[in-house]
Amino acid sequence: MTRTAYGAGGARGALLVVGDVVTDVVARHRGALASGTDTSAAIRTLPGGAGANVACWAAYRGCGDVRLLGRVGADAVAWHERELVASGVRPLLVVDAEAPTGTVVCLVDEEAAAERTFLTDSGASLRLAPEDWSDGLLDGVARLHLSGYLLFSASGRAVVRTALDAARARGVATSVDPASAGFLTELGAERFLDLVRGVDVLLPSRDEARLLTGLTDGAAAAAELSGRVPLVVAKQGADGAVVARGGAVIARVPAAPATPRDTTGAGDAFTGAFLAALLAGAAPGDAAADGCAAGARAVERVGGRPPRAAREPQGAPVR
Repeated sequence: MTRTAYGAGGARGALLVVGDVVTDVVARHRGALASGTDTSAAIRTLPGGAGANVACWAAYRGCGDVRLLGRVGADAVAWHERELVASGVRPLLVVDAEAPTGTVVCLVDEEAAAERTFLTDSGASLRLAPEDWSDGLLDGVARLHLSGYLLFSASGRAVVRTALDAARARGVATSVDPASAGFLTELGAERFLDLVRGVDVLLPSRDEARLLTGLTDGAAAAAELSGRVPLVVAKQGADGAVVARGGAVIARVPAAPATPRDTTGAGDAFTGAFLAALLAGAAPGDAAADGCAAGARAVERVGGRPPRAAREPQGAPVR
C-alpha cells in the first residue's frame, strides 16, 4: 500500500496532545497464565501511555511540530523526556512531587493473535490538573488532541473542559480518543459524551463505540455517534476503520495486512497517523487509511511506540 502525498507544505500548524505518559512493562507469554506458579515470558520495560504514543506516531508519520502535555513522577521524568525527544515530540511534562510515574503491565498472549490485557497503576498521569494548563500552550497549534484517560479522574476532567473551552475560543480543532473500554464502562456512556460535548472528532475503538451507543454493530454505532459529534472514526481492529458523519457512514477503510506480535498501542498508532494526515490536508477517509497502515506497523512491533531510526515523510511508501 502506498500513502498519498498531501502536498509539499506539510502540516498546517502544530499538534498538541494532552494525555498520559506511563512506563509499560510488556510481558509476552504463550497460552494461559499458570495460576500459582511461574509462566515463562519475554519481558521488556518501554515508554508508553496512550497520549504519548499518539504524539510519537504523529511525529513519525510526518507531523513536524508535535507537543505533549502530561504529568509524570520525578522517578522517570528524564527518561521519558529523552524518549519523547528522540521520537520527534516536544515534551511539556509536569513533574509530580507526590505520585510516581504511571505504570502499566501489558500481558500479551502470543497464541491469541497477540491480544493484550492491562494492569494499570495510573500514578501521576491522572493527576494532571487545570493549573498545569495555560492558554499559551495553544500558540501555533492547529489541532488539540485529548486522551480519554484524562476523563477517568476529577482533575483530568477539569483539564479537558478547560482545554476544550480554550481551543474553541481560538478556533482550534479538537479530537478525543475514549482510550479504555473498561474505564469507560465505569464512567458511563452519557457522562462521557457530555464531557466531550463540542469536540470535532471522536476516535473510538469498535468496543468503545458499542459501549457509547448500546448498538452491537460497529458501523451502526459509529453512524449513531456521528449524530452527536461532527466526525467519528471508529477503529475496527482487523476489519479496518469506519468513518461517519451526520448520522451516516461515509467511508469504510480496510485494514492493512500485518502479522501481529503485540497489539499494544495499535489504536494509538492509528490515531497519531490519522491526525498527522488531517493536519497535512487529507480527507477523513484518506487519513483513516494512513491510520490503518500505522496500526498494521504497530502490531508487528513490541510496545506502543514507532521505530526511532527515521520518521516517515508524508507520501512515503508503507511496506
